[in-house]
Amino acid sequence: MILVLVETADGAAAEVSLETLALARALAAEGGGVPVQAVVVGEVPDPAALAEELGEHGVAEVHQATGDGVAAFGGAAWAAAVQEAREATGSVVVTAAGSVRGNEVLAHLAARLQVPMAANVTAFSGLAPFVVTRQVVGGAALEEMRLDQRPAVFTVAGHAWQAAVAPTGPATWHTFAPDVAPADLVASVVSVAEKEPDTSDSLRSARVVVGAGRGAGGPDGFAPVAELAELLGGAVGVSRVVTSLGWRPHHEQVGQTGSRITPDLYVPCGISGAIQHWAGCASSKTILAINTDPDAPMMTKATYAVVGDMHEVVPAIVAELRRRRTGVEC
Repeated sequence: MILVLVETADGAAAEVSLETLALARALAAEGGGVPVQAVVVGEVPDPAALAEELGEHGVAEVHQATGDGVAAFGGAAWAAAVQEAREATGSVVVTAAGSVRGNEVLAHLAARLQVPMAANVTAFSGLAPFVVTRQVVGGAALEEMRLDQRPAVFTVAGHAWQAAVAPTGPATWHTFAPDVAPADLVASVVSVAEKEPDTSDSLRSARVVVGAGRGAGGPDGFAPVAELAELLGGAVGVSRVVTSLGWRPHHEQVGQTGSRITPDLYVPCGISGAIQHWAGCASSKTILAINTDPDAPMMTKATYAVVGDMHEVVPAIVAELRRRRTGVEC
């Protein structure tokens, strides 16, 4: 039995959880077709709708944990709920998305069960022994890890697997009230504050990303970058130093402490390519780097590299794109 912690947003399964279910189904098939079940913690506006959605992604049964102890997010409390669901199902594998919540909950769960946890898994190979491949050093490297103890506990790196439907009909729904100890409630969310609109989701899902770093020279240097992104139907991404200097908002940051992107085309302009930034863009299918330094790490790793000043190269690209679209010299 495989148990997946499914996170929800506005009553629907989060995309990262649907990606995790794709890996879980592949693992279930490798094990001879064992069932995939899900655990959902907290209230759900429309259980029937969620049951139908999860059934479309191969989930046979859903176990919803309810009650005051898990109404607000708390890593230890949610781990207690997941542990109870695991014991009820007899699952030998427990997995979740490698999100902030997924990693925290499963880290607590692994500690409770006294088993190792592998974070940010991208693939698996074999069942005896069970070996997983996971991202380390912020995604800049991969390592193989054997999970010999049961249950095997791990999280799945975002975008490592593609969510895909595998209809089995609506999942059967069960509700239970987990036994949450006072010690599990020491840390939990007590309030949620509104913040500025976050477009990081659109950045992570963009097929084209045009990025810029310190080489932009300042806030005004992003005008041609944004124009190129618009012409290509993409999004703007930036390096950490840009947000640290206050030139652009944090939700545009690509890297270890920002968004991890997987576009068909990434155009980093004036970005040296430090390991922290590379961790966020290494999965790009094609990288066209623009930099005055031919030896910059980003230039040496890129699919294509243009040695030149981004303030000259990017406007030239914009002008050529506009000429080709309108037939008029810009």
